[in-house]
This record gives sequence, structure tokens and C-alpha cells, in this order.
Amino acid sequence: MHSVWTEGVVRREFEPLHGSTSADVVIIGGGLAGILSAYMLKKAGVDVILIEADRICGGITQDTTAKITLQHGLIYDKLIRRFGYSKARLYLEAQIGAIERYAELCRRVPCDYEEKDAYVYATRDREKIERELDALNRLGVRAEFSETEELPLRTVGAVKVAGQAQIHPLKLLFGLAEELPIYEQTKALELAPRRVMTGKGEIKCEKIIVATHFPILNKHGAYFLKLYQHRSYVLALEGTAPLQGMYVDEDEKGLSFRGYQDLLLLGGGAHRTGKKGGNWHELEAFARERYPEARVVRRWATQDCMTLDDVPYIGQYAKATPNLYVATGFNKWGMTSAMISATVLCDLICEKANAYATVFSPSRSILRPQLAVNAFESVLGLITPTTPRCPHLGCALKYNAQEHSWDCPCHGSRFSKTGELINNPATDDKAGM
Repeated sequence: MHSVWTEGVVRREFEPLHGSTSADVVIIGGGLAGILSAYMLKKAGVDVILIEADRICGGITQDTTAKITLQHGLIYDKLIRRFGYSKARLYLEAQIGAIERYAELCRRVPCDYEEKDAYVYATRDREKIERELDALNRLGVRAEFSETEELPLRTVGAVKVAGQAQIHPLKLLFGLAEELPIYEQTKALELAPRRVMTGKGEIKCEKIIVATHFPILNKHGAYFLKLYQHRSYVLALEGTAPLQGMYVDEDEKGLSFRGYQDLLLLGGGAHRTGKKGGNWHELEAFARERYPEARVVRRWATQDCMTLDDVPYIGQYAKATPNLYVATGFNKWGMTSAMISATVLCDLICEKANAYATVFSPSRSILRPQLAVNAFESVLGLITPTTPRCPHLGCALKYNAQEHSWDCPCHGSRFSKTGELINNPATDDKAGM
């Protein structure tokens, strides 16, 4: 169940760390955010090392649909109402800057870069589309209403923004990684001031970036309350009409569409990790009805960290950890969020002013309705008298029959049937089975 990006791509292997070494900055996590951060820091003249517990791009990064767009659902109307026009404008500017940096990088590294129009559609509430159009126009974006004629489902319209993009993510990242000091098969076992302990040595450093998808350090930041994880599923279909745009439903449980070569990548079936959802069955039923001549050639699933207020956490890990940084909570929009993470963290570490740092600060208010939901799920998981249990914080695991895994509904850790760790924040290889 690997994505289309893993097929035929040249993946360089990096040696594990043996013994002790030092660097100005250590990045923990070899996914999109970690590699882009390492690339930018190295470009800025910073002595940086990246360590990855397994293989780079072997986790969530290889399962992205790789749509690069400033449209993150119907986000801008929400941001204006929740935070005001100024912060919404800063959020938008950060996305635009990320898209421009991808365009520049993709001119250097061949990665199937294609400029595309992006659409966020609705199937029921046209007023949502109209409010988002108004919000984007107020913010200076040339957005327009679209009828979405090329989709095989009925909608009440969509917000269209031209000049967005899609890429082959692993071609880009493996190309960038060639120039970086990376250690694979090097697991961070303990973080301490100015050093990272691994299984076969330690790294002395001044600053640390945790880019492990879900932060692995529970002691600071309360990320176990500030985040939850969401699974979604993808089918690669052969035999459909070519798709000209990139599409996503405004409902987080809706469908997404993008093309890749002669394939259609159909996404959906989403649910909170550890809960029941539509998964591949929902996508297969849709494909049988709307693409009866199509054939499924590949399927995979992915997982996203969701924040309390739909804005990622990028910056200082916690107020008490001045030399520890984090990039997490990308809310299903990892492409631009990872690029913004790299830019913001590079500036913070180099002690440069960054206009967007306050927008994404992990220390902003957590008083949001989702906090109560996360707290309830955590308590429920702790008091449920079943085994096996997650070694992260002790919640009861739920069996995922579709993916043959044990999943944690509290914080999203996942384990194989025999207990091997698949997804963090748990760090132990076994689930106590």
C-alpha cells in the first residue's frame, strides 16, 4: 500500500550515525518539513545535521497528494472571523511565499512541476462558497466562482484560484537531500539542553528542531491536548478522463481529486484516527458509480495532525524551551505548511525577524472548542478497560480492520498487528501486546 510517488524514484540511502558528533542545529525527522528546514538552514550558512529514525520520506511525506495551493479548504472566511483581517492577510502572504519558493526550487530540481488551477467546492451550502470568495477578494486574491463541470458529482459551486501547482514530492526531496548531512536509521532517544542522544552516539548542538509529524516530547507544549490525528485514503485510478484542475471538498470528510500522468488520484474516506470511517470502501463505491470503466492500480492511506484552530504550530516548542523548535499540525496542507515551517524556523534560528512567526506561534491560546473534544477522547481512552494499550500515554488501542493495525484514538499512534510502531507520537516499537 505505497503511493505512486515511490514507484521508480531513485532513493539514496544514508549511513546511520556511529559515535558522537556536533552541529549548530539538529533536526529530528526526515520528512518534508525536516528536509526543507535543513536545506534552508544550510543555505543560510548554519551547521546542521538531520537525523531520521527510519528512512527519509518514508512516513507521511511519501503519502501526500502534493497539491501546492493557498486554498486550505474554506479557511480565509474562518480566519477573518476568528482572528481578524490582519492575521488572515499574514496567513495568506505566508502561503503565497511558499508557493513562490516551490516554483523556484522546482526549476532547479526536476519534479514534474505543473501549474494548475485549484478549486474548493461545496455540495450543499453555496453561501459558504460566496463568503469565502468575498474573504479572498477582500484579501486581494483574484478568486472566482466556478461550476466544476469536469467533476463527476453535483456541486453548488467552487472557489477557483489560478496559478497553483502540483508536483512529484519525492523527486524534489530526494534531489534536495543529496546536498544535506543526513543520518538515517538514527533514532533520537532523549533530548536534553544542547544535545540529542541516539542509539549509537550523541550529537552536541545549540538548537533542536522537532519535525516528527506529531511532536515526540510530552514534557513541554501540551501537544497531546493541542493536536489530534486524522486518517484519509487515496485510490489511483487508471482509465478516467484527464483532469485539468485540483479539487477538494470544503467538508473534511469529502473527496479530493488531482491528476498524475494518466492517473486520477481520488482521496477521501476520512476519519479521526482510531475511529470508524469510510476508508477505501467509500472511494471504491464512488469509483464504481462515477468511473465505471476505471481500474484501481494503487491505494494508500495517510495521516494528518490537526490543530485546535486550523493553523499550524511552527516556532518555539514551548515558552520554557528557548532552543527547542517544532513544526507540526499542518491540517492536511503539508506542502505549503512545511515550506512555511522551513522559512520561519530558519529565520528564528538565525535571529532574523519573521513577519509570520506570531501567526503560527505554538504558544498562542488553546482555548478553542476542539480542546474539549481532544480532552474527552484522551479521558475516554484512558478509562476504557481494554488491551492492548498505547505506550505513549496509556490509551486503549482500537483495531483497524481495513489496514490491519492497532490505532490510538487519543493521539493517533499506530501499530502493526504484532505491535511494531507505524506512526508516532509513541516512540516504543511495541504496543505492549
